[in-house]
Amino acid sequence: MSDIPATTIRSRVRVPLRFGDGYGVDAELVTFHGLTDGQEHVAVVLGEPGAGAVPLVRLHSECLTGDVFGSARCDCGPQLREAVERIAERGGVLLYLRQEGRGIGLYNKLDAYALQDQGLDTYAANTALGLPEDARDYTSAAQMLTALGITDLDLLSNNPDKSAQLTRHAITVRHHVPTGVFTTAHNVHYLRAKVTQTQHTLPLGELEQTDIPAAG
Repeated sequence: MSDIPATTIRSRVRVPLRFGDGYGVDAELVTFHGLTDGQEHVAVVLGEPGAGAVPLVRLHSECLTGDVFGSARCDCGPQLREAVERIAERGGVLLYLRQEGRGIGLYNKLDAYALQDQGLDTYAANTALGLPEDARDYTSAAQMLTALGITDLDLLSNNPDKSAQLTRHAITVRHHVPTGVFTTAHNVHYLRAKVTQTQHTLPLGELEQTDIPAAG
């Protein structure tokens, strides 16, 4: 049993989502009362799971630079776009979590970018700033899922820490569904670091073989 405090649904509202490539889908955005971290996280409910099927769920951490401005230094924007369509097709929920920069905040993330420009990888840059490699806590995500009546799910993620934290809060992750690999000239070293430092399930062999020139 999970010992997290109970959370209640605050509001539900229908929103038509439209992306820059022309894809569109209607979603239900759900807000909550009583989340432990006090952040304004949002659940994006998409599609309907088939009879007897568990929902497909993604825990997506906010990334202003990638999600909004289309930064090529990470894979967040393409992952968000992919997740919305895949979840809508199958039925499930995308939790949009206000945890910019793996939980360190926008300004610290940009400071870490500056250190990456000097040769540090994304995790070493955080450490050099006196910050955790990954400060994200998914307790609120478990609260949101429980409030939505979701205790069994398939998780759309390459990050083993997400499923480990959900499991500790009595959420059953039945299957891990890998996301795509979205490589650019600016993020391949970042993706390699995710594999070697935090055991993300990305195809390291393919990344190692990728000879992507630095941006000029």
